[in-house]
Amino acid sequence: MQKIVTFGEIMLRLATPDYLRFIQSSNLTATFGGGEANVAVSLANYGIEAEFITRLPQNEIGDWCISELRKHNVGTHNIIRGGDRVGIYFLETGAVARPSKVVYDRSGSSISDIEAGSIDWKEVFKGVKWFHWTGITPAISQQAADMCLEAIKVANEMGVTVSCDLNYRKNLWKYGKDASDIMPALVEGCDVILGNEEDAEKVFGIKPEGFEVEHTGGEVDANDFESVCKQMMKRFPRAKKVIVTLRGSINANHNTWGGCLYSDKLYQSRRYDITHIVDRVGGGDSFMGGLIYGLMTYENDDQKALDFAVAASCLKHTVYGDFNLVTVSEVENLMKGDGSGRVVR
Repeated sequence: MQKIVTFGEIMLRLATPDYLRFIQSSNLTATFGGGEANVAVSLANYGIEAEFITRLPQNEIGDWCISELRKHNVGTHNIIRGGDRVGIYFLETGAVARPSKVVYDRSGSSISDIEAGSIDWKEVFKGVKWFHWTGITPAISQQAADMCLEAIKVANEMGVTVSCDLNYRKNLWKYGKDASDIMPALVEGCDVILGNEEDAEKVFGIKPEGFEVEHTGGEVDANDFESVCKQMMKRFPRAKKVIVTLRGSINANHNTWGGCLYSDKLYQSRRYDITHIVDRVGGGDSFMGGLIYGLMTYENDDQKALDFAVAASCLKHTVYGDFNLVTVSEVENLMKGDGSGRVVR
């Protein structure tokens, strides 16, 4: 069986119910989420052996988090225990013209002072096909960035495919370094690179001409991003595939969604019109989980892998929480055009 390992931070997610604002809500719904953990859960749902590695405190909250991951068949035996706390993020879900808001409370979380050498990556990567990380992890601290680089180098030495989601979060880079200082050395070791319509610009200054993400009006042309993909592959020659997710935001509840993949040529997905979003947090992670599954399963068929990723992430918008709790058959049915939502009996 093919195995994938992901590494990063998982947080306690505290969200207001329904569409209440923080100031209105008397209770919060608690779940867990984080970029790399979300990818691992997606892959486990698809039947891929997936393991998530992080550092969590030796207390009941850390135990709770591990229990949630195990519930979704994600391997946890290489998680390090230590530090003082689990990071938290607060979510207020937006509606129509009011955007969602995220407030982070993750300073000093257990992973932020992870020690170099505390993970034996050569042992971890035995029998592993794929390693995935996101740009969120090196944004947490220099120690987390160093550990991520350590993992990438060992993966490269051992012939493990490495993927990254650029996932630029400007509010996280607070330890004296910018993404442009840290990310190039990490991305140089990647075989597959994913970003959204603005990540490459924010991190590397690479963007399509005449494109303004704030003014898409729900229309994003994949052809605009072929030049971005080519520029990324030129800068990072190890990369065999560069993928861009394409979100057109009509309002907080109504988005268009698609993607493009560049390898030997530009592949484009169909465009989904998502009119009643339940929860868009984790949408990019669900895309990445679907993409990895597609590339591992539909070998040498980049179009089908891209189509699976887009359909999987389209379905994620209907699922509450960070994790994409959908099956392969549900994704493939949507790929075939069954988006009716009829009751399955």
